[in-house]
Amino acid sequence: MKNNLNETIRELSEIYDNDSQNTYVTLYLNKDALDEKFLERRENACTKLLTGEEQKNFTETMVEIKEFVKKHSGDNLAIFASRKHNFFTSVSLPMEVHGSLVVDSSPYIRPLARIQDEWESFTLVLLNSNYAKIFSVSLGSLEQQKSLSKDIMNRHKKGGCSQARFQRLRKGAIHAFFSEVEEALEKIADKRIVLAGPGQAKLQFRGMLPKHLAERIVDFIDIDIDDEKELLKESIHLISEKEEQKSHEAVRQLKEEILKDGLAAYGVEDTLQAVKNGQVELLLIEKDCKIKGWICEHCQVVKEGSVTKCPHCGKPISEIDVLEEILEFAERTDADIEFTDDEEIVNIGHIGAILRYK
Repeated sequence: MKNNLNETIRELSEIYDNDSQNTYVTLYLNKDALDEKFLERRENACTKLLTGEEQKNFTETMVEIKEFVKKHSGDNLAIFASRKHNFFTSVSLPMEVHGSLVVDSSPYIRPLARIQDEWESFTLVLLNSNYAKIFSVSLGSLEQQKSLSKDIMNRHKKGGCSQARFQRLRKGAIHAFFSEVEEALEKIADKRIVLAGPGQAKLQFRGMLPKHLAERIVDFIDIDIDDEKELLKESIHLISEKEEQKSHEAVRQLKEEILKDGLAAYGVEDTLQAVKNGQVELLLIEKDCKIKGWICEHCQVVKEGSVTKCPHCGKPISEIDVLEEILEFAERTDADIEFTDDEEIVNIGHIGAILRYK
């Protein structure tokens, strides 16, 4: 199974079958809320609607998928597969997902991209003056990356000069230990860092970090050095709150750019054109919204609405969710993606973008 969600989504966004409409099968499976007949019902419906080679590919792909699901029945899963292209990849998810089975010319990545946005990875540092653990937190799971410790005397019985000298030595030893932690963090750190632990050590550590690391710290957690279970819970809650704030701030920034006719695109048509041109720095999409559209497999035109054939070349078209297509373009061009339920995004056409250039 895949572990790096960023890389997985990027790889999936670049997959497309130009010759056929329905060769990739995507399955999102919620282990706790799964209707036992869900797969059977969706498989039967899709089989009846597909014909020829597409039906054959779907049937063979579903055999592989169901065998895999049996072996991983205790997991929430996202599976992307095509027997025709000898392609199969999966992601185990620690959170619940809405069950769905999608057959299309490319993997259906929107639910996975939303999970990535709402469960963005971060680095967690738990430390005091002589002990530190560095964790990577991804999709709600805690993975220890590094553990460091150092013997540092905490008390000195004598006073006067001896006490002063002892304090200088102790301070120097703590600084040396923090330097070791900093060196390890430099190799591991994600875009966001949370510092945790008892007392003032985390603040002292923050004060000695170089600017490029210090700027990534989003908050602090006061917690006992041994309470790792509670630490995971508190840190995820904290990052979730930060993510919501970031979402509202992004919408506010988009609104300002639109009002001053600045670096912004909004609505389906303008945003689609901008993302295809590689102009989009940050894409904002309304959560749970879908917009009906079509794509011509021959000339790759994407439009909102409904037609029976491509008005440009006369070839058959495929019905699509236009927002999914825009999302895939954004992933291919390294744009950041933010899902939001802010009503402002509804008012401007359910989608918008802050641009790199105009």
